Amino acid sequence: MYAMRAMKQYQQVSLESRVAEASPHGLIQMLMQGGLERMAQARGAIERGQLAERGELISKAIGIVGGLREALNPEQGGELAYNLDRLYGYMTERLLEANRTGDTAILDEVSGLLREVKSGWDAIAA
Repeated sequence: MYAMRAMKQYQQVSLESRVAEASPHGLIQMLMQGGLERMAQARGAIERGQLAERGELISKAIGIVGGLREALNPEQGGELAYNLDRLYGYMTERLLEANRTGDTAILDEVSGLLREVKSGWDAIAA
């Protein structure tokens, strides 16, 4: 029990450190990775029949997608920002549907979309 609590505390400190040191571009990368991880975990919760955990993880994924959406700057991003806003809105709707139905195919769909956006975002850094 103590070891688990210590590990979670270490992970939290590690995350806070990475966030404090990250560039704005890096923060978006971290959000996208976090969204993908929450969706993968939610998929596992669905497969294990863990309804409460499924809801919690999908809610976290929705929050992350919402954060990505809020980070958009339409004045600078123009049409690209507009299209991403619509895509993030679609992802949110689909995640709500996945939570309601427990359909892992929807999680796979949204994960695939987010991976596509992330690969483009990651390419900017390179």
